[in-house]
Amino acid sequence: MNELRRDPITSRWIITGLDKIPNPGDFKVDPITKKKDGCPFCHGNEAQTPPEIIAHRKSGPPNSPGWTVRVVPNKFPALKIEGNLDKQGLGVFDMMNGIGAHEVIIDGPDHLRDMSDLTHAETEEVIWAYLARSIDLRRDPRFKYILIFKNYGKAAGASLEHPHSQLIALPIVPKRVLEEIEGAEEYDGYKERCVFCDIMRQEKEEKDRIVVEDECFLAFCPFVSRFPYEVWIIPKKHMSDFTTLSRDHVQCLARAMRDSLAKIKAVLGDPPYNFIIHTSPINGHERDDYHWHIEIMPKLAKIAGFEWGSGFYINPVPPHIAARNLHEAKIDTNGNT
Repeated sequence: MNELRRDPITSRWIITGLDKIPNPGDFKVDPITKKKDGCPFCHGNEAQTPPEIIAHRKSGPPNSPGWTVRVVPNKFPALKIEGNLDKQGLGVFDMMNGIGAHEVIIDGPDHLRDMSDLTHAETEEVIWAYLARSIDLRRDPRFKYILIFKNYGKAAGASLEHPHSQLIALPIVPKRVLEEIEGAEEYDGYKERCVFCDIMRQEKEEKDRIVVEDECFLAFCPFVSRFPYEVWIIPKKHMSDFTTLSRDHVQCLARAMRDSLAKIKAVLGDPPYNFIIHTSPINGHERDDYHWHIEIMPKLAKIAGFEWGSGFYINPVPPHIAARNLHEAKIDTNGNT
């Protein structure tokens, strides 16, 4: 019989399938086409993007070849950095100007290598770019939250095939993050412990849902997974703010991220996916009882009327089965492509 499971963070319920569990090969994963012609993110096409904000390169002038990671403004930004918020009301509605920052982190110069194909050192460079831009943008007092995410594959919302991530600085805290913050606050107020730390402690004790583990991070398929083969990566030490990572933490995170994505690719055949970094708000809205983490969500199941109408999710793959398949997947753990 299928099970209803409650998320202890957000109190959201999901349905976990136990009756008929699909094998990895049962999911239809359309091949992700990667046509290089005219790609503005490819090496040598730097003039096709807005001027770079930062870039990692050993030598050469800005906006030239020779880079390994490059950050540019989004050419079609959801929010723009110039101007004032100008908050106002219209009857029962609240409004403000579309102020924020929208940037693209180009993971590398090679059009054909997603993060799952990078070395650990190359993945580390991408994380350093995330940190540099997050630290810089938090100096702007208009911003309350910085969201970093990746859309890989058309089904996951990627408009360009070249592997890249995005960063959006927001003048409000997203509702999804607020749900987690409020759940963490309530749990801490009742039990005087971090709910994320308790979840991680239970995962380590039960060992059924662990995908990757090192000295600093745990990657696992949550007991209340919303999606097939959903993976969370969480620091073992309680940390509310992503930008407080040390150099050692960055190295560990690069291994955990790259290896988790490589295992997903090995088991599921290069599926589209999203990943999101959830961290504490900024500029006076920080929350020490929060615990930053990364959520990786392969796009294997469609969200339809039941999900939209109820807020429930139906996950046909029990997380212990997904984790076992991922954990056992053979990858090059040295980080070579």
